[in-house]
Amino acid sequence: MKILIVGSGGREHALVWKLAQSPQVENILVAPGNAGTQWTAGEGRAASRNVAIKADDLDALVKFAQEQAIELTVVGPEVPLADGIVDLFTEVGLHAFGPTQTAAQLESSKAFSKAFMQRHHIPTAAYGAFTDYDSASQFVCDFGKPVVVKADGLAAGKGVVVCDTVDEALEALKRILVESEFGAAGAQVVIEERLTGTEASLLAFCDGYDVLMMPPARDHKRVFDNDEGPNTGGMGAYCTGDMSHALLSPELLNEVRDTVLLPTVRGMAAEGIPYKGILYAGLMLTPDGVRVLEFNARFGDPETQVILPLLRADLLKILLACINGNLSNIDSQTLWQKESCAGVVMASGGYPNDYPKGLPISGLDAVSDAVIFHAGTSSNAEGETVTAGGRVLVAVARGSNLENALDSAYKAVEQIHFDGAHYRRDIGRTAMAEASS
Repeated sequence: MKILIVGSGGREHALVWKLAQSPQVENILVAPGNAGTQWTAGEGRAASRNVAIKADDLDALVKFAQEQAIELTVVGPEVPLADGIVDLFTEVGLHAFGPTQTAAQLESSKAFSKAFMQRHHIPTAAYGAFTDYDSASQFVCDFGKPVVVKADGLAAGKGVVVCDTVDEALEALKRILVESEFGAAGAQVVIEERLTGTEASLLAFCDGYDVLMMPPARDHKRVFDNDEGPNTGGMGAYCTGDMSHALLSPELLNEVRDTVLLPTVRGMAAEGIPYKGILYAGLMLTPDGVRVLEFNARFGDPETQVILPLLRADLLKILLACINGNLSNIDSQTLWQKESCAGVVMASGGYPNDYPKGLPISGLDAVSDAVIFHAGTSSNAEGETVTAGGRVLVAVARGSNLENALDSAYKAVEQIHFDGAHYRRDIGRTAMAEASS
């Protein structure tokens, strides 16, 4: 089978890495890919090569898929999903994995998502949605509790402002609604109650009616240790298949499935919007129970990089089962390794603000006990692997427990170098402290 992967980040590299292990996959094309997604066949994996088509050039992607007789396209980033890439592929008779444009509104419009959750009694924070500053500021002043201000549309994971005071919330509203810091994505804002508790990410495969949960993961959004500094796309993550560091107990997993995941998929179906693809629920485990912080309509990044190494099964079979509506045929009992997996992101100096590009990366060949998933990398004229983005790569390692996985991931990071590289040194630290207390 010939497969097309759309995207260029660490998530896409992980998808290529896992799909290349399927005996049904002959070769993989990646548009546009990065320095890590191009390799020759061998060592039990199919060949992969990059194609110079941007992830948001939907017409060019459809044309290419037709010309190359692509049998399955897997969409990584949120923007092409929000722009309707699955709809376009379906219209010309091509299979694409991911939700339709209307279904992807669960991520592309926070106002749509919150209203949907309200209609279907899915637990989430109290909120208000506004398009003008005066109404929004009055809501903040009257609310009486700390809030989070969110740009309604897609803002590359950076359109969320966690506010400690009313003045901070008013300043966030000014930046988003008046100064248009996030452009069209901030034409509307969602203001919601600031929840406290432990965060977790739970992803599930969906076929329009059923869901198949993945092991829960935890992302680290803030750029610096101790959750300080601005939000990023994610500075590291871990996933626990071993119950000693479980993010969610089996009972809580069942609760989330029954109160969040299934009601969402079946609620979308009831509204005439079948949801097929990945449903990512960002959760807060509050003293009052589980609450949904947000939905994403695709594989998370960097969660995907620490979840897929624990998958025993053929990923291709699961993706096809989602598309064909027969996810219930997948045996979920032996699907996942009972281990832990951890990933540490190495970022460019200055990220998430301005940062240099084109800096040579050394030490990649020295890593033996971890997998390096490339994100913001490319190859220069001399054939060197160089930096090309804010989040440059993520070092991922498995272990019998979380401590072993983190040790291996950090050892890999220490072997890699590029000028200005920085990374968090506390990935998983909270979980380790909780387990020992």
